[in-house]
Amino acid sequence: MTSYIYRSTLYIFIVWCFVFFIFLQSNDFTRNSIDTQSSIKDEREEVNINSYGMNNFVRKLFKKSKNKQEQAIAPNIDDKKIDLNRSGEMGNKVEIDKNKLSPNELKKYEEGFEKHAFNTYISDLISYHRSLPDVREPDCQKIDYKSILITASIVMCFHNEAWSVLLRSIHSIINRSPSHLLKEIILVDDFSDMDHLKKPLDKYIKHLKIVSIVRQKKREGLIRSRLAGAALVKGDVIIFLDSHIEVTEGWLEPLLDPISQNRTTVVTPIIETIDDITFQYNSIPISIISTGGFDWNLQFNWHTISDREKERRKHHLEPIRTPTMAGGLFAISKSYFYDLGTYDAGMDIWGGENLELSFRIWMCGGTLIISPCSHVGHIFRTRSPYKWLSDVDVIRKNTVRVAEVWLDEYKEYFYQRLNYNLGDYGDVTSRKLLRKKLQCKSFKWYLTEIYPELSMPEKGIAIGEIRNFDDDYCVDANTESANFNRSVISFPCHNQGGNQFFMLSKMGEIRRDHGCLGYQGGMEDVNKNDKVIVMKCDGQKGTQYWIYDENDLIYHPTSNLCMALSDDRTHIQMQVCNITYEAHKWLWERQSLNETNNT
Repeated sequence: MTSYIYRSTLYIFIVWCFVFFIFLQSNDFTRNSIDTQSSIKDEREEVNINSYGMNNFVRKLFKKSKNKQEQAIAPNIDDKKIDLNRSGEMGNKVEIDKNKLSPNELKKYEEGFEKHAFNTYISDLISYHRSLPDVREPDCQKIDYKSILITASIVMCFHNEAWSVLLRSIHSIINRSPSHLLKEIILVDDFSDMDHLKKPLDKYIKHLKIVSIVRQKKREGLIRSRLAGAALVKGDVIIFLDSHIEVTEGWLEPLLDPISQNRTTVVTPIIETIDDITFQYNSIPISIISTGGFDWNLQFNWHTISDREKERRKHHLEPIRTPTMAGGLFAISKSYFYDLGTYDAGMDIWGGENLELSFRIWMCGGTLIISPCSHVGHIFRTRSPYKWLSDVDVIRKNTVRVAEVWLDEYKEYFYQRLNYNLGDYGDVTSRKLLRKKLQCKSFKWYLTEIYPELSMPEKGIAIGEIRNFDDDYCVDANTESANFNRSVISFPCHNQGGNQFFMLSKMGEIRRDHGCLGYQGGMEDVNKNDKVIVMKCDGQKGTQYWIYDENDLIYHPTSNLCMALSDDRTHIQMQVCNITYEAHKWLWERQSLNETNNT
């Protein structure tokens, strides 16, 4: 009997131990199979640990749990080699001497740049939930936004985005957005073909309750992909964001507050830079915020806040009116977005849509502002990693559509730069009818009231491409500020304007916008330092003064030399003038030769 009781007790004890062991394993499996951020509450707890600091023991416990899951899903992450607790925290840079990498690691490093045009190797070393400094002005942190009753839906489009960059974008939004204001995040996959953006991404976001994904069945581009996402929005406000960003503390409320007061207000954050090499977060003081503008190539550009706008604003935290926006990051009332006519669906891929929407907002009764209290970091790339199987000049098509609908008589300035080669820009009838329906103001009103700082092209003495007599080569130069002091090249004439469009001003400047062609040498520098360069226009004549004479020579009085096509056809150089040399003679459409000679 005693033996039976002993065996029964032992059997019960063994069964109990086995059940308890199964329970522990099941509990551990559950913890390790579900993302640590399966709820908004958990995400907020995590960012608090990352951002505001806990003791090292708690942080290590937390990171250990999270890193296992990041390693399981994310490519190129090995937490045995790296420490995610330190890499990039508080927005700090991460630097690696690639010369010390193994051949295999160096290959990963270089492939990241090739595929994404930024340093994915460094990005993969940084936590998806990394902390960032609170870059807001102290007065911004004191503002009470409790009266905001509207909600926001994020629409984020991507194509072949890097895994760690995309997830960091998503988690930064969830971690730093009040849960009662953030309705959802809608991801729009524009027909990506990278494996990590298929089943692994579906699996990852499955446990992020407010994140959903819609996938395009073919490559549509930014414009139509954003429209696909906007059609699913449930919140009151649509916030369009790029997929390589990080938002900072307090970013959301300053975007929603102006819209809650006036739904026709469209708001952009201060767009700051995340370094494409080191992933350092670089903040911008309010004192040097830039506003959006454009040039007569219909290209977006940045400018310092105008004196007129400085005088209008009575407080340093008052929103800043901006003539245009970059277009990658902005908030707009959902109802207003649709009342205003959404995007022009006749545009392809991306480019020009930001100017079109900016003009439409201002000319049709809305307001476009920058909020000084909202900061979002963006990775700016030096090149686009994407390829399009299209013979259409997308930028030209889109910008011509903008000009046809919104620029009125001022479109001539733009068309001159295209050499009137407009291409097939499609049917804009419906967009013109929309403008009429919305009772929009004229472009002259826009230039007078919203952007009077834009310099108007003067009537040139000669205008268009500068084509050499000796061969079908034209003067070619990018005159943007980043290219100042660079040599002017020669390139086969393409009849497309662009970098081959120049105007000879009444001041004798060969210019485009704020860039002029100049020569700083003299007769003694021929065959030494004889290249023509791009310079910032100074209006002083001197090195930037040219005469296009009756012999079709482009003469430089200061040096007593003439512009010539180099023998190897690669650049523009200065030589002793000779009217018998075809390489010294240029065909340039004249408008008034006498005015130049009298200058």
